[in-house]
Amino acid sequence: MIEWLAKFGTWNWLVIGLVLMGLELIAPGVFLLWLGLAALVVGVLSFGIDWSWQTQIIVFAILSIAAVPLWRSVARRNAAVTDNPHLNRRSDALVGRTFTLDKPIVDGTGTVRIDDTVWRVSGPDAPAGSRVQVVKSDGASLVVGLA
Repeated sequence: MIEWLAKFGTWNWLVIGLVLMGLELIAPGVFLLWLGLAALVVGVLSFGIDWSWQTQIIVFAILSIAAVPLWRSVARRNAAVTDNPHLNRRSDALVGRTFTLDKPIVDGTGTVRIDDTVWRVSGPDAPAGSRVQVVKSDGASLVVGLA
């Protein structure tokens, strides 16, 4: 194994980098991309620098780890702006709206029908037919107050 690592060189890093980037195309997640880029950088640097396999692996590890905060800062800066920010968080879009209770809130729990969905609500006890306003969303249930 050590003999194989001792012969590990430029072309190995370039091939590993291309394979990892190819795998990123098959299974996107923006994780393998950075490992692939780190391997490619080590491969390109290996053309001009004659370093041991231990140094190559250390440089690869450092580049791979450094890519995480770099990617997070770039992604945060270039966050997508959308005209429908609650598209996949429907409960967040209901905050502030007022509805009529479908079933009474007893011991802090009841239901409200919103369009074609029955939502579990929590809040102060109230009879069926009372108007409630959604204060916040809590996972798959809504926290309401009397309107």
